[in-house]
Amino acid sequence: MVLRTAYPLLIASRPRSPNADLIVTNKYTGQPATAVAMADAAILEEAITAAVRAAPAMRRMAPYERQDVLQQCVSTFHARAEELAEVLCIEAGKSIRDARGEVARLIETFRIAAEESVRISGEVLNLQISPRSRGYRGMYQRVPIGPCSLISPFNFPLNLVAHKIAPAIAAGCPFVLKPASRTPVSAILIGEILAETKLPEGAFSILPCSREVAEPLTTDERFRLLSFTGSAAVGWPLKSKAGRKKVTLELGGNAACIVDQDASVPDVVARLLIGAFYQSGQSCISVQRILIHESLYESVKTQLTAAAGALVAGDPRDERTTIGPMIDESEAIRLEQWVQAAVNAGGKLLCGGVRHGNLYEATLLEEVPEDQLICREEAFGPVAVLSRFTKFEDALKQVNDSSYGLQAGVFTRDLYKMQQAWDELEVGGVVIGDVPSWRVDSMPYGGVKDSGLGREGIRWAIEDMTELKLLVIRTPE
Repeated sequence: MVLRTAYPLLIASRPRSPNADLIVTNKYTGQPATAVAMADAAILEEAITAAVRAAPAMRRMAPYERQDVLQQCVSTFHARAEELAEVLCIEAGKSIRDARGEVARLIETFRIAAEESVRISGEVLNLQISPRSRGYRGMYQRVPIGPCSLISPFNFPLNLVAHKIAPAIAAGCPFVLKPASRTPVSAILIGEILAETKLPEGAFSILPCSREVAEPLTTDERFRLLSFTGSAAVGWPLKSKAGRKKVTLELGGNAACIVDQDASVPDVVARLLIGAFYQSGQSCISVQRILIHESLYESVKTQLTAAAGALVAGDPRDERTTIGPMIDESEAIRLEQWVQAAVNAGGKLLCGGVRHGNLYEATLLEEVPEDQLICREEAFGPVAVLSRFTKFEDALKQVNDSSYGLQAGVFTRDLYKMQQAWDELEVGGVVIGDVPSWRVDSMPYGGVKDSGLGREGIRWAIEDMTELKLLVIRTPE
């Protein structure tokens, strides 16, 4: 597939090409692949005004009409699935297998939103709790919160955009989306597909733009909600500037996985291999810390090292490739420096540790001091660190010894240890019998501590994008 020479932005539901200023590179070759139009301050203001103007029409859409829009998108995504996957290979550097997996999740996310769009309901309240409220009854409904500003990251250019756009449509909220500047084409394609639906005019805008231009997405009080996915270093300062609007943040992590003594080694190795190296490790729930019971440590280490060393790193469009390029060379250099610092501090390199431009081979380390960046911060690349434990309680404490808390995985067959992990781990989600990288798009997803605020997952995002409106009825005596 060859990308078009240039792509428009979408403002007030319509494509527009004021320029071709944003150059998008092929992440494997490093060469320019296409150009995308960028918004300036005037265009962003026009988009915000259009979203405010479209809010009443969006609010009046019947649930089945919102569902029709989402289902139409699902049908089009199915028809263009291979095209969308190839776009991900080029602009994000994903292996073709991971790219097809993301397209499948895009479809699932919109399908779930279509289902949830007709389930947004309320409740009848019993208000007669004392003599003074005799003759009163109450009920509430969920109503759209209003215009939403959405900011998405580079690592899942289709599905993390979907996790913002799809619930907004289901809830009846107009929106302005800023896609990641390194991977904007996927969002533009979603926008072009949305433009074919019967959404009200001005219901959405998709605007690649600089951070300076994007400032009103955070500060403008006409937005009622800001949804941001990205790094903690960017997310928390945005929250401090967001004013009175509701804010949801899905930020970073350095996910840990505990392998207890009763785990099946072949199963553990197969799942860790995926959890640590799918998406070239560029996922906030990628397996970064692997804590293995001492009785299984050598066996898991030997088998996992052999399997990781056999992974193919290279052209993401090659069906044999597992490890594609990182998003840019500066990120690969950073990761290389972290790994080298860990080795210099006494860590042992088990496999990998080799960089070719922005391609970094699958890498495993052990015996790394816990104060090293590769243990403390988010690696966001194909690297994992192995360590051993004796007592399960100590492993739980080690997982919690982090400023992040997104998800954790625990391989155990012990019901009581499962409950203990669920009770004690300081994370947004605990996955038993699998890696923390596992996610289904209907589940509540988000973290604690530096990993964020609020939850994604369609049903929970819809709750954030709606407000409760109460009705009280008095029946006179």
